[in-house]
Amino acid sequence: MVLYNAYPSDPAMKPPPFEYIAAESVEHTLELMEEHGDGAKLLAGGQSLIPAMNFRVLQPTVLIDLNRIEDLEYIQHADDGALVVGAMTRQRDLEKSRDVERVAPLLYEAMPHIAHPQIRTRGTIGGSLAHADPAAELPAVSIAAGASMKASGPEGDRWIEAKDFFEGMFSTALGSDEMLVEVTFPAKTSRTGWRFEETSRRRGDYAMMGVAVEVELDDGGACKEARLVYLNAGDGPIEAEKAAAMLRGERPTPKLIAAAAAQAADHEIDPMGNVHASIDFQRHLARVQTERALVKAFDRAANSKA
Repeated sequence: MVLYNAYPSDPAMKPPPFEYIAAESVEHTLELMEEHGDGAKLLAGGQSLIPAMNFRVLQPTVLIDLNRIEDLEYIQHADDGALVVGAMTRQRDLEKSRDVERVAPLLYEAMPHIAHPQIRTRGTIGGSLAHADPAAELPAVSIAAGASMKASGPEGDRWIEAKDFFEGMFSTALGSDEMLVEVTFPAKTSRTGWRFEETSRRRGDYAMMGVAVEVELDDGGACKEARLVYLNAGDGPIEAEKAAAMLRGERPTPKLIAAAAAQAADHEIDPMGNVHASIDFQRHLARVQTERALVKAFDRAANSKA
């Protein structure tokens, strides 16, 4: 079936003609991708893709709809306790899942910040990650939580760590003949803490700045591991590795937390500024959010139960 522009007098508001195909399986999708090449785009929730097509930022000649592939919609547990999520799992299902709350609490905490309930009802975890919007919550959360992505292609499956998955603005490590099929979030140790913070003009707007934090304490109360990942802070999710290194091996104190926040905000993120927030204001937000997030995350880690 071919869909045509419904408003030819206003071509900037509707996409140009394209062919629509409903894929029946992962294997069928890969066959279609091979057949149609770079002109094909995968449709998951469509909450980002369709607006981009309407404004002709993207102009695929073929749209491959994944919504009939029920095998890609699930929330499961691996033998090691990790949370395993199919790429077509709706964001609203993640938001309501007690399994997500228990195994991947950082993901659970971030879900209500993603746009509005109507968007989350249609939007999928795989669609958001593969779209790789630098202002999106899920890419930053996936890195901070130590997630891994499963890609399927003609040569079989391969795993990509979240920190290696995002390569820049709307760009990922997926090959042109690959699709994202699964995301795994590792089970947490008993002394792990987390926090997600973001600031937007209105609830549901894109964040002016945001940060996802996970920390782990050792038996003596010192920081064993830390990850600080920012959204809308550059051309992709930005991990503040030097700030995290300042925390490792040290007992968290207000002075140390403030120093790590300043390191991340002043030297590691690369905000671009926009009509709602100057670069200086974005850095200010990052500093304040990081301090708040680290205080909360360390408190959760200290008070967690085995």
